[in-house]
Amino acid sequence: MQNNPNGPYDEMFNNLAKIVDEIVRNMPEAQHARIIGYTIITRHATGDPACFHGGENPGGDDIPYEVVETDTDIFITAVIPSDAVHMPFADIQKNTVHISVDDRTTAIMLNHPIDVIHSAYRVHRGVMDVTLKKLPQF
Repeated sequence: MQNNPNGPYDEMFNNLAKIVDEIVRNMPEAQHARIIGYTIITRHATGDPACFHGGENPGGDDIPYEVVETDTDIFITAVIPSDAVHMPFADIQKNTVHISVDDRTTAIMLNHPIDVIHSAYRVHRGVMDVTLKKLPQF
């Protein structure tokens, strides 16, 4: 990642991210710990506050999400738009998850079939967490 010449703290933030990663790796039972994302809020000299995203979902979906996979589970974290009128929901299928908010739907194709009965989602403070149990492979 290239540093911004007008952002003297870029190197410090990169080092801070490495420190946090090292702390998490050295925690007890850290083999299941994952850093999905983080936000650093700094002073902004001029203009309105803004949100800068590190990248887009494949296909430029309306609802941003991240996927983390372990040997037994798949975790999806989606950011619910702040202008949502209705409660969001996740339609969990064996090979896909559809996240719907109002008239927007994002389809997430899964690389591994999942056990629909033992999978679930919850929405809390503008974030949807989907926990999917993988089907055992024989």
